Amino acid sequence: MLTGLLFDDAGHRMVATHATKAGVRYRYYVSTPFLHGEAKTASAGSVSRIPAADIEDVVVKFLKEHLTAKQEKSTISAVHLGDRCDLAQLIAEIVVHRDRLIVRLKSDNADEAFDSPDDQPLSIPWQKPPSKKSRQILLPHNASRSDVRPEQFERRARLVSAIARGRRWLDDVVSGRITTVTELCAREKCSVRQVNMTTSLAFLAPNLVKAAVEGRLPRGIGVERLRDPPTEWSGQFESLGLNPE
Repeated sequence: MLTGLLFDDAGHRMVATHATKAGVRYRYYVSTPFLHGEAKTASAGSVSRIPAADIEDVVVKFLKEHLTAKQEKSTISAVHLGDRCDLAQLIAEIVVHRDRLIVRLKSDNADEAFDSPDDQPLSIPWQKPPSKKSRQILLPHNASRSDVRPEQFERRARLVSAIARGRRWLDDVVSGRITTVTELCAREKCSVRQVNMTTSLAFLAPNLVKAAVEGRLPRGIGVERLRDPPTEWSGQFESLGLNPE
């Protein structure tokens, strides 16, 4: 949407690119020295890469609100500012700083749409969003966020896999595909105790399961502590010493 309009504060054009992770495509705007591997030899801007959706939403929202506040009729309607062609007709360039976006308007649209001279660009308060979003970890009683670390990835993957296995085994029993525990033990090549303990994970509170999948359980809460939980969901949080969401 902002292709050809975006520059870092060192004057380098920021071009559209993308990355794919776990089958999901993420769009970015990247300063050309970083995209071409010239970051060490070129004067770099304060921001080298930004999520495309974030900056596009900020720019479009600000311009729409500004148009509405001015109550002016424009050759470009506010409801159509999501279209790249409309933005290109209105905007000369957007310069990305660490704490703001400077939007310079084209002279033929500046007076009409914003009643602002071309030499007085618009300043939009903005900060680059963090590359890693913080996770809201379930906190133990009387513990601060700074003292609690999330469960390690390997243990979390093992827990999520065990929960899924327990649910699958329970569904086999409920649906009648498995008629006895002995039959399930023979199929899975495990003991009766292991079947019982694994199946008990299917009765975990939904919020606990959601926290496990999202990596929000505190370190130390894995398969062993979640097996054979209390029947009441509130009792499960209490037995683990956690504050429910």
